[in-house]
Amino acid sequence: MFAAVAVALFVTFALALIRAISGPTVFDRVLSLNVIGTKTILLIAVLGFATDRYDFIDIALVYAVLNLIGTIAVLRYLVGDKERS
Repeated sequence: MFAAVAVALFVTFALALIRAISGPTVFDRVLSLNVIGTKTILLIAVLGFATDRYDFIDIALVYAVLNLIGTIAVLRYLVGDKERS
């Protein structure tokens, strides 16, 4: 069961990576990178459950906070850059 979930996550990784490369706007690329970060969080959680190491959930939560802060920082930089011009 965990292997099927991992394969599905890697398929969504590939689709999000394609979107990040071919996104028509910068915001599409940022959104796809946020999706990749979210899928990474899910992969860490699934790996933790598959190996019976539940401390991986704490790592996934820390990564979720870092992903959120990073996405907000990039978007504030991009939007702030457009407001200055």
